[in-house]
Amino acid sequence: MRGDERSEFEEALRGAERSLARRDEVMRRLVRHYGPCTIRPHQRYFETMVNAIVSQQLSTKAAETIFARFRALYRETARGRFPTAAAILQTSDLELRGVGLSFQKIGYIRDLAGQVDEGRLKLNRLVRMTDDEVVATLTAVKGIGVWTAQMFLIFSLARLDVFPVGDLGVRKAIQQQFGFEKLPEPAEMEALAAARRWSPWRSVASWYLWRSLENKP
Repeated sequence: MRGDERSEFEEALRGAERSLARRDEVMRRLVRHYGPCTIRPHQRYFETMVNAIVSQQLSTKAAETIFARFRALYRETARGRFPTAAAILQTSDLELRGVGLSFQKIGYIRDLAGQVDEGRLKLNRLVRMTDDEVVATLTAVKGIGVWTAQMFLIFSLARLDVFPVGDLGVRKAIQQQFGFEKLPEPAEMEALAAARRWSPWRSVASWYLWRSLENKP
């Protein structure tokens, strides 16, 4: 991201925070308590997608451990960089199993690496796609679902109006912050976001909802 683009993005984030705080008293309290939103775009797309597959259905600590072991396989050849798709495809199942990956996840990673290596999935084009196009493109990869694609939109491409209604953390936070008796359903969450006028900054609102769960089970 060039300097002018970075400044423009930072200005957009600050505007989102101000607008959310002005429109919604709950968001106002969260913005004041947790400070500036730290969503930022990056270009480590392939690494992010591999990490997402590795992390599925694991605790944060377990996922970090396995991902570190995975990267260590390529310490010499990659020289500190993330391994290429071709390098991963050349790695045996036995080696990948040795770092703690299941055969299912190995298959998912191979499908992703194969699509990237063959040029069927051009990750550098995602930045120019609409949100719906990104979701459709990524979910065509084995093991990548809508939730993972939405996390990519928010935390890699820094799209500011994504609302992951299937995310358990966002659901829990809305239940706590807005007094729902049970976890809200997607339709209830959409209605709340519309009533509170979170668009076009629902990613930022979601970030503050995640932060509100800090230090809570």
